[in-house]
Amino acid sequence: MELPLLPLFALSFCFSIFLGSCDDFLSVKENSSSSPFPSNFLFGTASSSYQFEGAYLTDGKGLSNWDVFTHEPGKIIDGSNGDVAVDHYHRYQEDVNLMHHIGVNSYRFSLSWTRILPKGRFGKVNWAGIHFYNRLIDALLNRGIEPFVTLSHYDIPQELEERYKGWLSDEIQEDFRYYADICFKNFGDRVKYWVTLNEPNVASIRGYRTGMWPPSRCSASFGNCSYVGDSEREPFIVAHNLLLSHATAVHLYRTKYQKKQGGSIGIVMNTVWHEPFSNSSEDKLAAERAQSFYMTWFLDPIILGEYPAEMREILGQDLPAFSRKDMEKLKSGLDFIGVNHYTSFFVKDCIFSECEPGRGSSRTEGYALKSPQMNGISIGEPTALDWLYVHPQGMEKMVTYIKHRYNNIPMFITENGLGTRESSNPTNNEIINDVERVDYLRGYLDSLAAAIRKGADVRGYFVWSLLDNFEWSDGYIIRFGLHHVDYATLNRTPRLSAIWYKNFIALHAPPAPTNASSY
Repeated sequence: MELPLLPLFALSFCFSIFLGSCDDFLSVKENSSSSPFPSNFLFGTASSSYQFEGAYLTDGKGLSNWDVFTHEPGKIIDGSNGDVAVDHYHRYQEDVNLMHHIGVNSYRFSLSWTRILPKGRFGKVNWAGIHFYNRLIDALLNRGIEPFVTLSHYDIPQELEERYKGWLSDEIQEDFRYYADICFKNFGDRVKYWVTLNEPNVASIRGYRTGMWPPSRCSASFGNCSYVGDSEREPFIVAHNLLLSHATAVHLYRTKYQKKQGGSIGIVMNTVWHEPFSNSSEDKLAAERAQSFYMTWFLDPIILGEYPAEMREILGQDLPAFSRKDMEKLKSGLDFIGVNHYTSFFVKDCIFSECEPGRGSSRTEGYALKSPQMNGISIGEPTALDWLYVHPQGMEKMVTYIKHRYNNIPMFITENGLGTRESSNPTNNEIINDVERVDYLRGYLDSLAAAIRKGADVRGYFVWSLLDNFEWSDGYIIRFGLHHVDYATLNRTPRLSAIWYKNFIALHAPPAPTNASSY
């Protein structure tokens, strides 16, 4: 296999560590004739507007909830924010070239709601924002890269928080419909893959149960929040409005745009494989409850028309009810499920067994204690993040679970990747030779391939992420990029994982155009 040019220190690293060549390390097991991935499979990278774009308040952009939150002292570990991020707003052409060189045929990104509607429906359309996304979409298509577009990746206009408390109010459904309509109208002639919401389960939990993220609402027993909330009720109110906002946007797309534009629309969920800690029936039921109170909480209403039975039984009237009108909205459903998958956890029953306080053990979390380690046993290799343990087999198990529960609705793996922590004065080897990331991607893609061979209808895979970027509460101390970003200069440098992914795609997908410049 012919490899693209690598820096000399990266080459020397490969030879010294692997006593062979970079070809040995960077090679992949499959060949194109035996690849389990369909010929039209999307191989891509993923990003989000707040984490990538920067350009804080540039060209008419308004304030988002994350703009406000990150400027409050103590909210982000390193005291940083996304004002500049990786300046994708000004460097998108460079970043599209990086994608093209890797050979991806799709790019998942989100639109900044406040770049398009600085004050939601209570202000004017910001045409500078529309023009930016038109340029980005056209640049991608000119390179043979399919746009895969998310309407809201956690960020909403701060105006909506101040007017009616954002997702806590059913009024936001009308704002989301208004915003979606503008996006479908202006970009839908070229965008064929739409995502309504990214990880609404995470937004509900971290914004309204633990209060770790905006709007930082919680009960005192769940966290130390900026605003007094109700951790036992508000996450479910928020989830209800997120679900109905999704349904509103999907109904709009189906009735007004889909036939003419020919695209598809779905939602993206954060997923965690929940492994029963023992073979006992109690722990197996607890693992199912853990899924119900995390992922199927959202997918069941959209696909099956009601909340999971486990949630209804435990929560009773604390779980909002769908009206007949709501049920009609939900019938719009979705065309695909986006699966963000990184890790797995053990789950232990807390109904029939005593549990110490911990993640998942409360009533509103399903009485299912979740932990990456139990009784000295670890679910997988620990990483720089306390929530991310390497458990590749979880990918196959998660995809298979979704396949069976939802009648094999098409899926896209919309995020998967490994975060690492860089030392304060990294060597060149440390910057470039991300061996752990290559091993992680290789393991998870092998696991995904196994699920596809067994019949799972998976149609794409997106690495998180193309570049190191702003990682929410962790700021810039955690790095997920196939490319290293020097935050002082914003220079992008390819890592070994970028080369490995390039080689993997070359063996499993049609060749990309050949007019890209070399690294």
